[in-house]
Amino acid sequence: MPVRSGWLSPDGQSREDTRLVSLGALTPTSPVATRSGVLPGSSDGASRISGFTLTGTANSMSATVSPGRAVLQGTDARGAYPVALTEYLPVTFPDGNAQYNRIDLLVLRIYDDAYDGSGRTEAVVEIVPGTPAAAPTVPPAPGLSLPLYEVTVPANASAGTGGIAWASALVGRRTATVGVGGILPVTTDTSVGAYPGQYRDLGGQLQRWSGTAWTDYPVLPTWQSWTPAWTTSTGLATPSYGNATVNCRYLKSGRTVHCNFSIVFGSTTTFGTGSATTDNWRFSLPVPASAAQSVVGFAELGVDNTSRSVSRVQIPTTTTFELVISTGRSSGVALANTGVVDATSPWTWASTNSILGTATYEAAS
Repeated sequence: MPVRSGWLSPDGQSREDTRLVSLGALTPTSPVATRSGVLPGSSDGASRISGFTLTGTANSMSATVSPGRAVLQGTDARGAYPVALTEYLPVTFPDGNAQYNRIDLLVLRIYDDAYDGSGRTEAVVEIVPGTPAAAPTVPPAPGLSLPLYEVTVPANASAGTGGIAWASALVGRRTATVGVGGILPVTTDTSVGAYPGQYRDLGGQLQRWSGTAWTDYPVLPTWQSWTPAWTTSTGLATPSYGNATVNCRYLKSGRTVHCNFSIVFGSTTTFGTGSATTDNWRFSLPVPASAAQSVVGFAELGVDNTSRSVSRVQIPTTTTFELVISTGRSSGVALANTGVVDATSPWTWASTNSILGTATYEAAS
């Protein structure tokens, strides 16, 4: 028999059986139980699970099951059964019903007379026939078996009528199991995790079991809204948004912060007034910066569709940013209204004036 099992036969286990079957601590489902499943992998590394793959033979009712290894878990007290299929195994499905379709279930099954009274002690790949019906359903898996495939058998299907349409007849039911700490490859598996900190790969997305749910890992950062506190460098002549439209958002990924800000001043906005000391406008950062930085982004200051001024965004303290207007042009002639933005620079601010900008900086933590 090409289906080999470990610690099952009452007549003894050969050294070859022991070498072939999978042993060791696999994905746990309780302190003493293991998740049933096929061990993942393929010879070329291209497939998640290649073991126990069912491949149909065109225009026939026959197929082959490819070699693989698996573990089938009984009750906690009964233990887990390691199994290996060492060569390609042919299977033939019964002909279709004269009137209705049916769905058969291909399973890897353990018979153990000491527990099930079957009179058999072996591991087998077998077909569980479904019931023909106008709307056929999948038959239940027998005790201590691992579903491999659902196979739709059309009405009147036989080798003489073209057999099973293999390209559309198969629904994969194989689940995987891996060593403790291994990343479990899954497709449509809805099983809960075994322990907080367990990882799985769901169709290319790494997920972590939190103890109550599977969550994507790493946790992807999301854009969040933030309203910058509006102050001045001196703490005097403090402005106020009033009914300004403030739309500012940021995203923090690791220690990198991306932020954008849009402020359109309103009729009740107050801009502060100049004093003996220049009251440079400052806006609070969404998260503290690692250090002061001279250029982290750029902004556009606007009066209307034709009056614009460009400024750089600088971080004078680890918690605020300022806007610094351009100080020159290619001719070398200095521009008017240069320096840090305040209540009267680059102009006397008014309702509908705007500040639009973006910045990227290193966070303190």
